[in-house]
Amino acid sequence: MSTKESISEGKQASKGLIGAGIFSAIAASLCCITPVLALIAGSSGAAASFSWLEPARPFMIGITVLVLGFAWWQKLKPKKVDQIDCDCEVDEKPSFMQSKKFLGIVTVFAAFMLAFPYYSHVFYPETTANAGIVESSNIQETSFQITGMTCTGCEEHIKHAVAQLPGFIEANANYENSSAAVKFDKSKSTIEEVIAAINETGYTVSEHTNN
Repeated sequence: MSTKESISEGKQASKGLIGAGIFSAIAASLCCITPVLALIAGSSGAAASFSWLEPARPFMIGITVLVLGFAWWQKLKPKKVDQIDCDCEVDEKPSFMQSKKFLGIVTVFAAFMLAFPYYSHVFYPETTANAGIVESSNIQETSFQITGMTCTGCEEHIKHAVAQLPGFIEANANYENSSAAVKFDKSKSTIEEVIAAINETGYTVSEHTNN
């Protein structure tokens, strides 16, 4: 194999590495990207579609780091003498997708994707009470155990869903504990309606307790 052919194959391999890095970075956070996309599209039932990917997230993060790290190593490693001589014979200017600038953009994009679960909550509107004046005897607070939550975006999605119910007062959710607590006016909404609102997001209420 000639030096030119070797360089050409190296460039193709570099493109493949960059593509793999982008794919693994997106896949690593897909479980948290989906709820935001579902909110924007008005299709809340799809929010938990990729929650099954969460256990594989550390593995995919590792793949992203290794792949992009290797791509940078290939880009920055010193060239051999025969490669330098060959480069002098080639008049064609390297494409943008073969440049360090493009690899830098891909690396920054991957970093934003990997960090998405930590800032996904900013895409959700703030939940506000809509109960108006509520008699203390009508205030109901219920705790729920919920399966499928994987990040702060999941928490916000659930809070957003129950905030649409009549008589909503307050909601808190914690994906680490797979739990949520909802306070509402029981004269305007029922526990069954709260459960239905949560289940419609794609997450599932496994049990609930009245506080």
